[in-house]
Amino acid sequence: MNRQKFVNKFMAAFFILVIIKVIGILAQLFHQSFWSVIGTLLIFAIIAFIIFAVLLQLEKKEKEKNQSAGRVANGGGNFYVETSLFDKIRNKYEELAQKYIDEKDYKRAAKVYINLLRDNYRGAKTLEDGEFYNEAAVIYLKKLKNKSEAANCYEKARQYKKAIDLYKELEQKEKVGDLYREINDIKNANTYYQMVVDDYVNNNQMVKGSLIYRKKMEMPDEAQKILLKGWEEDHDAFNCLNNYFANIHDVKKLETEIQDLYQKTPEYKKITYLEAMKYEFKKDPKLQFTTRNIAYEIIAEKVANRSEIVNELKYFNPDDEIILKDISRYKMGRNKMFRN
Repeated sequence: MNRQKFVNKFMAAFFILVIIKVIGILAQLFHQSFWSVIGTLLIFAIIAFIIFAVLLQLEKKEKEKNQSAGRVANGGGNFYVETSLFDKIRNKYEELAQKYIDEKDYKRAAKVYINLLRDNYRGAKTLEDGEFYNEAAVIYLKKLKNKSEAANCYEKARQYKKAIDLYKELEQKEKVGDLYREINDIKNANTYYQMVVDDYVNNNQMVKGSLIYRKKMEMPDEAQKILLKGWEEDHDAFNCLNNYFANIHDVKKLETEIQDLYQKTPEYKKITYLEAMKYEFKKDPKLQFTTRNIAYEIIAEKVANRSEIVNELKYFNPDDEIILKDISRYKMGRNKMFRN
């Protein structure tokens, strides 16, 4: 097909589509406000004018090229014209959308992306950037089927109940709890937080479960029970013990708890208890006597089978140079014994 004829046919088809589109826009008067329809009509008129100008320019160029006439050798020419025209129109749409964004007219920019460029994601993101969160949520949900982004937008719009419904579908239980707490529905918030805690406990993530109790449910005693359970059942034992002690702020009570737990500690866990004592020793001078004595007792019990454990003495005597020399002499003497 001659390029000139192609352009002419394209222009004819374009005018038909314009007429149909105008009728469609005017039909929206039955279910939209007058000014909303007029706004849409103006945007379409601008776009139509731009396309018409591009077509006129293309027609002029084709006339100049084809003055001597001649048919196109193969169908590749048609493809070139179609592609070139498509790219030019698309670029005009992109420029128009960017112009609206620069002018902070995010709704019009979004309409260009959605209706003309068929790019629903950029349309929704543009609405979100313009803080039209409800409108963005609708696009994310209905056109993109993206519940996560829609829930996020509803949350930003403070449409908490809509966000909660979506987060429930996504099984984001902690987020549901957070939003219930945001609307001061503590009962429902704690119901969902408890589900989160149960999931953590079932997966032996005791420290995380304790943090939900302490930070979000304000139930410090329950948090301590979980940490103690983790220590006793060897689920991340050291971190459970360390956090358990960290949550006791009264020094006298902490000292008593350190002594009581040590008495219940089985032999195979005493090395772990010794590691925890390093932290408690540094915490408060009032704890140093108790923690040092426990450390000495563990080291004395284990040194026969684990000679390297004597190195732990320096953590409980940081300013004692003599004990460092004693450790060195002990290690040298033990090495000689083995050599002999």
